[in-house]
Amino acid sequence: MTEAAALSERELGEYLRREGLHEAQLAEWRKAALEALGGPAKAGPRPGPVTARSGAGEAAAAQGQGPRRGGGAAGIAKKSPSNLGGRGRRHGSGDRQVTLELIDEAVRGGATLEAACSVLGLSARTVARWRGEAGGEDGRAGPHHAPVHKLTEVERRRIVETANSPEFRNLSPKQIVPRLADRGVYIASESSFYRVLRERGLLAHRNPARPASAHRPREFVAKRPNQVWCWDITYLRSAVRGAFYFLYLVVDVYSRKIVGWSVEAEESMLAAARLVEQTFSRENVGSGCLVLHADNGGPMKGSTMLATLQRLGVVPSFSRPRVSDDNPYAEALFRTLKYRPEYPRRPFATVEQARHWVERFVAWYNGEHLHSSIRFVTPDDRHRGRDGALLAARHALYQRARRRTPLRWTGQTRNWTPIGPVTLNPHTHEAKALMRT
Repeated sequence: MTEAAALSERELGEYLRREGLHEAQLAEWRKAALEALGGPAKAGPRPGPVTARSGAGEAAAAQGQGPRRGGGAAGIAKKSPSNLGGRGRRHGSGDRQVTLELIDEAVRGGATLEAACSVLGLSARTVARWRGEAGGEDGRAGPHHAPVHKLTEVERRRIVETANSPEFRNLSPKQIVPRLADRGVYIASESSFYRVLRERGLLAHRNPARPASAHRPREFVAKRPNQVWCWDITYLRSAVRGAFYFLYLVVDVYSRKIVGWSVEAEESMLAAARLVEQTFSRENVGSGCLVLHADNGGPMKGSTMLATLQRLGVVPSFSRPRVSDDNPYAEALFRTLKYRPEYPRRPFATVEQARHWVERFVAWYNGEHLHSSIRFVTPDDRHRGRDGALLAARHALYQRARRRTPLRWTGQTRNWTPIGPVTLNPHTHEAKALMRT
């Protein structure tokens, strides 16, 4: 706090933004420090005799709070981008050479080229081009002129001075810009305020809440049947307008087989838990061997369902809130179901009629449908391990056809190799590419 006490009003505003603090925090820490030392606690916005970097955590500890996470003077983690990528970014010959050496070292250590490049924010094609140019300099020249609407240096300084002024140093740009507008003052847009402050390092997070973070669901890899399942619920129209039947479907991610289903007159976690338990028993899955993925609906996260999963030893997995593509296998299956030529154009008259139709669909889907994502074998064949022999026979047939008329084949024959493991919620480019094959 002594560092802050020696600052002018303008410098104090810059200090608070850079360190992610508010004046109220400095005053609170000063009060706590004085009370801990047995001295009088004088009110005032300016800080007193404790350093902001070392004393903030101690003062907060004296209040029984501990250092604030995600902001505050103690333990601020500034993000320094080490990523070399970014659309249009330039790299000198020295940067390129160092990057190529690092990638070569990673590949020699066992990493794939794509994985090594993705860590640095580069594509494998960019690295291949650099190798072809033996490193080389960036040949682009320009830009030759600045945009005509670019902020002048005077305007940028005015943005910083306004944001750091005693009146506005505790406010965010989204609060500053409207207040200035009420006075008939326009300096720059809100986004320009944010951009200029970010460039000066004056946008440290200082809200009590944790900084926003991008969360991805955990990645799971299915190497055989009954390792990863996903499930969901969809509507089936009934004869009563506004009322629906509910189709519960459980899909094996590895084989794409529908391993469990039911049609109910209502949506409930009891019906969902009963279906999962019956499917678990019928497939003879061992405890601790299965992951069950779902979205964030009520039946998926209800207490009865979670208690059932815990009792069975099933690991639950959930999509991110309000994200439409985190349960792709179930969603794709529902589309296949509702776009079948046999799907009734009229509502189902009774729940029994809906169950009868779904039963016929499941028999077709599992036993007759050649699924494009598993090399056009049926889900039943892949689930039972028969796909290897079928695909080997197809490969041998194509090889005989190629030998018989070689001029018709300019390249390799069609790929009939069985697909390998299937990844749910892939995080890497390699896993996503594997999903598309």
